[in-house]
Amino acid sequence: MSYAFTMDDLLQQIILLIVSLAANLLSAMAGGGAGLLQLPALIFLGLPFSIALATHKIATVALGVGATIKHSKANNIELRFAVLMLIAGIPGVVLGANIILEIPEHLAKIALGLLTMGLGIYSYLKKTLGHEFEAKHRDGWGMSIGAAGLFFLGVFNGSLTSGTGMFVTMWLITWFGFDYKRATAYTMILVGMFWNGTGAATLTLLAPVQWSWLPMLLLGSIAGGYWGAHVALKYGNPFIKRIFECVTVFVGVSLLVQALA
Repeated sequence: MSYAFTMDDLLQQIILLIVSLAANLLSAMAGGGAGLLQLPALIFLGLPFSIALATHKIATVALGVGATIKHSKANNIELRFAVLMLIAGIPGVVLGANIILEIPEHLAKIALGLLTMGLGIYSYLKKTLGHEFEAKHRDGWGMSIGAAGLFFLGVFNGSLTSGTGMFVTMWLITWFGFDYKRATAYTMILVGMFWNGTGAATLTLLAPVQWSWLPMLLLGSIAGGYWGAHVALKYGNPFIKRIFECVTVFVGVSLLVQALA
């Protein structure tokens, strides 16, 4: 049976591209939050939650690709931390992706909304937080606690849908002493590509994917990730800090509104 491509289909594809580009541009600058715009948009356009989530997770992998292209030129990635994030985080992502359907969505959104707002407020009150790189907790005990935190955040990433990358960004800043530029680079590359890739692969085994929507979502993710990383690297830590604070508060409020509506 033939399928005629209509003007409504064209408009839908344009909307997908615009939403994906905007969501991933902000996410690449702030170190997370793409799901705030992208996932609700997929649901609004007619996808059931489980299909929208699986489709969104696949698209977010391209965000990591776009950001990696830009961040790789800045040499902000240290191999041992990359390995630590993969070993500690990926098992958590798999666990979280397998329990997502067991979590009452409105309760998860309320908790995540309050925590996300808390991140932005905490960053705002700490005026110099993340402005300078200051290595800390690099001994065995410190790395172990750091790995435990990353595992927990991996569960968050696999099971929840919006803003979890920003928790990773803040964890790298507060525990390991990263500045915002380095922290967002790690989040975009390792969470964006590898954690989200693992979550996407797991979710595709549990739910169908809207494959016809992915080309525009992937294009917007790659372009948004690249240009967001470009802006972040160009304007530096104080600018990234302000973007992070604005996005976290906006994400938190939006999640609370969605949960309580």
